[in-house]
Amino acid sequence: MEKIYTSTAPAAIGPYSQAVVTGNLVFTSGQIAIDPATGNVEATDIVGQTEQVMKNLGEVLKAAGSSYEQAVKTTCFLADMGDFAAFNEIYGNYFTGKPARSCVAVKTLPKGVLCEVEVIAEIS
Repeated sequence: MEKIYTSTAPAAIGPYSQAVVTGNLVFTSGQIAIDPATGNVEATDIVGQTEQVMKNLGEVLKAAGSSYEQAVKTTCFLADMGDFAAFNEIYGNYFTGKPARSCVAVKTLPKGVLCEVEVIAEIS
């Protein structure tokens, strides 16, 4: 098992890794809308936060030798299911291969963000 770390995505805010590779799969931890340049949540709306989450995921996947196109399963967490349509539009721009997905509403997310996404993907 290999732990993945990249400085181009936010560092873990707890005792976990950005991702772990085992076999030919990468399992990312949930990414939230932290800007790695500032360490803060900069966007306040679902569109801006979803874009930042996708950028963060892309960097973690790249560091693991994978990509959005190799995603086999995502799990998405929304603070408000009323944001689903806006979230889904941005999500669809990145996960064009249409991996399996679960999307659930949760009461709260770390740092008060509006969404979080984790991915399981194949490695090249």
